[in-house]
Amino acid sequence: MKEILVQAFGFCFIIFLGYLMKRIGLLSKADGGTLSKIIVNITLPAVVIVSLAKISVTGALFFLLVMGISFNVLTIIAGSVISKKRSNVERKYQMYSMSGYNIGNFGLPFVQGFFPLAIPFLLMFDIGNSVMLTGGSTLLIDKLVGENEETSVKKIALSLLKSTPFTVYMIMLLLRIGNVGVPSEVLSILQIVANANGFLSMFMIGLYFEIRLPKKALYLVGEVLVSRYLVGIGLALIFAFLVPLEPLLRTSLVLICVAPMPTFSVINCVKAGMDEETVGFTSSASILISLLLMTLVMLLMT
Repeated sequence: MKEILVQAFGFCFIIFLGYLMKRIGLLSKADGGTLSKIIVNITLPAVVIVSLAKISVTGALFFLLVMGISFNVLTIIAGSVISKKRSNVERKYQMYSMSGYNIGNFGLPFVQGFFPLAIPFLLMFDIGNSVMLTGGSTLLIDKLVGENEETSVKKIALSLLKSTPFTVYMIMLLLRIGNVGVPSEVLSILQIVANANGFLSMFMIGLYFEIRLPKKALYLVGEVLVSRYLVGIGLALIFAFLVPLEPLLRTSLVLICVAPMPTFSVINCVKAGMDEETVGFTSSASILISLLLMTLVMLLMT
């Protein structure tokens, strides 16, 4: 228990450190974009390679991939029902904010120190999650709000191929299906790079952190966050107590259910017409709520 609380405090400290560096002017929000490129193209792919290098491809892993898509579809539909009386912009904001899971920049660093064997589960979930975040969610949301379809399956496929983590996911998955390994010397080098992912991810979150919120948006943000976490907690309880699963898979799914909204959702909300301050605050609040809930899950399930 002590170790879990220390790690949670450590994450809070790193996020605060990033935020402090921004507030005193040593770094800026734009530096978060640079860190994001390093994480997405270097440290996260290293984590993927190291974590999947020795796994055996099982039905449980493919189950997580399907769950990555299913969770997104379910939460988008829930958001559509809850927001049906709102304007299209606010409906899109609600659906994007309720769906998607921040696995690479938050879930992995959080779980890495305690459940290294759970990382392949999170990575496989993130494959399905990525399919939705890079275009699948937009395709579904446009249909639900009755707007012209702007995203095609071809565009989704091209977006996925341009994503370094997703490409590495696919390569490693194919290698493991063929039972092809990665040289231990290569893994030793990549492990050094992968170890930096946790710190860089949390520090980047600190640089992006926002505490300003227009008063007129307070009720809307509150409704979105309450809706996201009520649905997430509901799913978590189902997997924790009703669905028969092996303990590690069960814990992984419960943690995912209460993970924060990802950067892609923030980008899509802004593209849909929502103002940046409201979306930025929603994302920041989501990080804090998820940090609390995921810590609680770890304390209760370990």
